[in-house]
Amino acid sequence: MTSRIVLNGFTRLAAQACGAALDLLLPPRCLACERTIAEPGGLCAVCWADMPWLEAPRCARLGTPFSHDLGAGALSPRAIAEPPLFDRARAAALYKGPARDLVLTLKFGGRRETAGAMGRWMAFAGHELIEPGTLLVPVPLHRVRLWQRRFNQAALLADAVARQSGADAGLLVLERVRRTRQQVGLDARERQKNVRGAFRLRAGAEAQVAGRPVVLVDDVLTTGSTVTACARVLKAAGAAGVDVLTFAVADPVTGDR
Repeated sequence: MTSRIVLNGFTRLAAQACGAALDLLLPPRCLACERTIAEPGGLCAVCWADMPWLEAPRCARLGTPFSHDLGAGALSPRAIAEPPLFDRARAAALYKGPARDLVLTLKFGGRRETAGAMGRWMAFAGHELIEPGTLLVPVPLHRVRLWQRRFNQAALLADAVARQSGADAGLLVLERVRRTRQQVGLDARERQKNVRGAFRLRAGAEAQVAGRPVVLVDDVLTTGSTVTACARVLKAAGAAGVDVLTFAVADPVTGDR
């Protein structure tokens, strides 16, 4: 017993020594800009200050910011003119500056470790959407794109939010059955046409969805065409409600995406 305790203690010390040596050789870096930081998995002071975090006041449906407080339940002109099929949307930040850098780093830079921090901030931003019994469902990639990228960034984010919030993650609830064009560069009508009929419920997933509140998870919300197509499938399967949680949302004023 004594020798085992000594061995375990030596193992822990060796691991700590290796970790310290790696920190000297490969110091932790900011997830957005690569500056050296004190602790891994975070942002430097500059990127934190520049991050366009979203806070109240905001549209009760779309989660986009207001310039001044319009009262509880206030809706933006877009939410009034074009009510979304989903119930509510929330995001951690506007899609610009360091927020845009993080999304691109995860999606195209292959740095999966950024998903943990992004999911943590998403769970905080979307805490009002997550209630007992909530199912987190990522927007799926087509199998060809998944093979090319080797991972689905939305699934990584959904898993990170689930670990942070304690909600269930239904990573295989939806599937993309039609390969679509990249949405970047398409206008709202083209985006809607591009994703029409592109999603369906996976076989056997009905029991996971029926009667439960569902939160769709993705990296960026732009026009809402993709999440609307997914929400339509989930509501047809009997979801009690469908909300949307993304890390970033396109600036409703400038339209930056």
